[in-house]
Amino acid sequence: MNSFTIKDLENLSGIKAHTLRIWEQRYHFLKPNRTYTNIRYYSNDDLKSILNIALLNKYGFKISHIDKMNSAEIKEKILSLNQGQAQQDRIVNELIQHMIDMDIDSFERALDNYILARGIEKTITQIIFPFMERIGILWMTNHINPAQEHLVTNIIRQKLIVGIEGVDTPLSCNKSILLFLPEGEHHEIGLLFMYFLLKNRGAKVIYLGANVPMHDVGYLVNFKKPDYLYTHLTTVGQNFNFDKFLQQMIKRFPNTPTVISGKLTTTYEKKIQPPILFKRSFAEAMEFVTGL
Repeated sequence: MNSFTIKDLENLSGIKAHTLRIWEQRYHFLKPNRTYTNIRYYSNDDLKSILNIALLNKYGFKISHIDKMNSAEIKEKILSLNQGQAQQDRIVNELIQHMIDMDIDSFERALDNYILARGIEKTITQIIFPFMERIGILWMTNHINPAQEHLVTNIIRQKLIVGIEGVDTPLSCNKSILLFLPEGEHHEIGLLFMYFLLKNRGAKVIYLGANVPMHDVGYLVNFKKPDYLYTHLTTVGQNFNFDKFLQQMIKRFPNTPTVISGKLTTTYEKKIQPPILFKRSFAEAMEFVTGL
């Protein structure tokens, strides 16, 4: 991916498109290109610049002052941020920049350094999940090269599996949850993250993985009798019909609550019928886990 829309910049930086347009008019650090139809588009360098500027602005630096800094001064100021949350935001920004540059060695090194300093659990909750939330919209809109996605997700998948295998918790909630992704959904990271959270809570997890035919889900439900079904929908194939999927889950598993999280739930506006439960945000998903 070599160009981004102003909406991409808004989603990745947290700065509203209206504000970005004002910054373009008043300052010098952001100069978008335009298509022949006069639509703004931004380069990789523009994205990296706005991520750094947004971070400094979030932690107290005035835009008028940032505009006078050169790139070395901006980098120095970012490294000087000592608040815990600021450091986490900085690392998430670095991961985005390494992904855009396809600098996979630096991407993995940043994760490994945080794991060494804070442990795998905090790396997952403080770095990996915020990173996934920030870039998820790019996957939904195909504003990211598939090669970038595969390289990054394979690294994260490895870290999550290490984290899952290493869970050692005294907690026990006496609940079983069957985790799966329906046919056409291959984005496994969100489901693996939920696996980690549930296992850390002491739940018994039955993990089917991605792209699972419904008859396989049905077989396991009949055999294992889980307390919940759980799926995380990021983006599915063109033939996937969300309404049909929901009705199928209600018909096949009327007595087993089906919990659904992920990007697709945030855009679904119809009434949700039991036993379907939507968890539209990380906070809501965490409430489900801690409430077991």
